[in-house]
Amino acid sequence: MPREFPITPYDPSRPKRVIFSADDFGMSPGVNRGIIAAHRDGVLTNASIMVNGAAYAEAVEQARACPRLGVGLHLVLLQGRATVPHAAAPALVDTAGMFSNKPVGTGLRYFFAPGLRPQLEREIRAQLEKFITTGLALSHVDGHLNIHMHPTVLEILLHLAPQYGIRAMRVPREPLRISLRLDKRQRLRKLAESLTFRALTAHAWRRLAEHGIRHPDQLFGLHQSGHVTEAYLLGVLQELPSGVTEIYCHAAMLDTEARRWRPPGYDSEAELAALTSPKVRAAIDAAGIVPISYCELAR
Repeated sequence: MPREFPITPYDPSRPKRVIFSADDFGMSPGVNRGIIAAHRDGVLTNASIMVNGAAYAEAVEQARACPRLGVGLHLVLLQGRATVPHAAAPALVDTAGMFSNKPVGTGLRYFFAPGLRPQLEREIRAQLEKFITTGLALSHVDGHLNIHMHPTVLEILLHLAPQYGIRAMRVPREPLRISLRLDKRQRLRKLAESLTFRALTAHAWRRLAEHGIRHPDQLFGLHQSGHVTEAYLLGVLQELPSGVTEIYCHAAMLDTEARRWRPPGYDSEAELAALTSPKVRAAIDAAGIVPISYCELAR
């Protein structure tokens, strides 16, 4: 088991604050309905929008009607559609404007082919520009499959941060021991994720600090992606470290478009049920946990 990241010791004078977030806002009408229900009827405080999702325009309108919902950019650089045309990023997308569906190979290409950086920057800038045109406040930036933690992508985001007002980012720093105590299944996969993201986030902490970009102290949902059930969420709340924690999920009312992109094992509707569970709300209140959004973190 890898060495754990240092966790801030519990300080009773420092309240436990949680960002409850959902990814893929705009992916489909069903995803949008799930996210809005989790916000209006549950504990969801933040959503990350895919600017090229099939239901992006609808997501923007729904976000405008929910002023207390923080909305960030869910940067897509694989498994999705690009913003710029094929001619502007021929090494990134196929002739239909689609990114690769192979995360590992794509990540290696982005790292070992420095000639791709101008095309990557062009696409990242285009997604930020498309978000800005909505008029929504940019709460933070994260990435599909956490691609924003890729060293090449991170450097581009840091370069663009002053221009686009990026003040906070997700850092997938998850306490592995707590996650395994709550769900011992797929230990090898979770161990591999932990090792990979330990290296990526160690680099990211330093660079984010140098640029004044804020982030939560720790996160849950990475190892449990697609399976943040009521039981798991209650367990996390009971084990919650001090400081600011992000708990992210993929809540949705599944429809055909969502099933096209989501892994078949994802239980998105159970995640929605967890976020709207009276037991979860009661646990938050009993523990004195303060739900916040990335907007409050970035102030």
